[in-house]
Amino acid sequence: MIRLPQNPRPDAYRLVEEEGLAYARERNDGADDLPYWFEGAAYRFTEAQIDELERVTNELHAMAMHATRVMCHDRETLLKLGIPEYAWPYLRKSVEENWSIYGRFDVLWDGSSPPKMLEYNADTPAALVETAVTQWSWLETVQPERDQWNMLHERLVRTWQKHLRANEFVHLVAGVAEPLEDWNTVAYLADTVREAGGRPITLPIDQLGLKGGQFVGLENDPVTTCFAMYPWEWMLAEDFGRSALESKVTWLEPVHKVLTGSKALLATMWELYPDHPNLLPAYWSPEKLGRNYVVKPVHGWEGAGASVVLNGEVRASVAQKHTEGQAAIYQMYQEIPRIGDCLPVLGTWVIGGHAAGLGIRETDSGRLITDTQARFVPHFIDAPRSHPDQVQSWIDQDQ
Repeated sequence: MIRLPQNPRPDAYRLVEEEGLAYARERNDGADDLPYWFEGAAYRFTEAQIDELERVTNELHAMAMHATRVMCHDRETLLKLGIPEYAWPYLRKSVEENWSIYGRFDVLWDGSSPPKMLEYNADTPAALVETAVTQWSWLETVQPERDQWNMLHERLVRTWQKHLRANEFVHLVAGVAEPLEDWNTVAYLADTVREAGGRPITLPIDQLGLKGGQFVGLENDPVTTCFAMYPWEWMLAEDFGRSALESKVTWLEPVHKVLTGSKALLATMWELYPDHPNLLPAYWSPEKLGRNYVVKPVHGWEGAGASVVLNGEVRASVAQKHTEGQAAIYQMYQEIPRIGDCLPVLGTWVIGGHAAGLGIRETDSGRLITDTQARFVPHFIDAPRSHPDQVQSWIDQDQ
């Protein structure tokens, strides 16, 4: 695992923006003008390293789903997460019956020692378009003979095909005031629905209606399958949540992702799998962690509300934003492996229940929290390009 300098394409930003990465030059909260998409470098992996990441990702996903089943029946955890009691039976049914589109693990790795899971972004994860589309396009131009761990698109299409009827309508929604990244994700997923033979309809979530217990779209068209780029902890805090659970809509992601995507998962997984080589100790209180740990709000993302405590003192923190008032999980501090002068966090994706690919966000050395100031950097495998037939056979084997 090596970070190598690359020559950026002269028209790189025009290209990636035309391909769908509309936020390539912007950051969500930055005071500087540094771009989010960065192709002045790339991370090189061996085939063996990618095999290890794939194995670990599949194992972590299986462990996370077992932990989710346990959490569904853990009254104390459900109360700490603020899950309304009316939702508990739906959680227990969902984890056994409902299917899922995607999720993203954040992992620390130096390429040789055991990878360490930081968290599982299992509900409305970010960085889908840049992982599935943008870095693949970069590879085709800059490293056309090399491979990349990137089967996100193929697995997304196959997952839709597995669960949708021919020409079935799929509504895809997001909050009207949510960032451009959310809407780009919705637009890209709509493309994968279309390629799979479905008929996507995109609209703001507040334009969904409820008529006689049935959710409907703008023209009173019935909603049967709906992808919502809108986290379940928000939905369950609104009247909308109860109606959503009582409806016959297939929601994506399913409601159990409010548990799988929470930081409470970290404490439950450590309790179930103590001393697992790919986990970091995590608890509901910091006493067992000594003086070095990270505080993570249970429903935070992009570092919001997180703080790093070293030698008993807060050394770094991010504004609370949407996490104010939440309970927190305390996880053992693990230094991000330094590659050159950069600190990469590996995002390994799970699509339809299978490990599917890799996206990397990095920060400059000295930063302790990977937040909205991170940049996305492409990767490649030091191996010949896999033939499309081979890729298809791998996907077919997992069905």
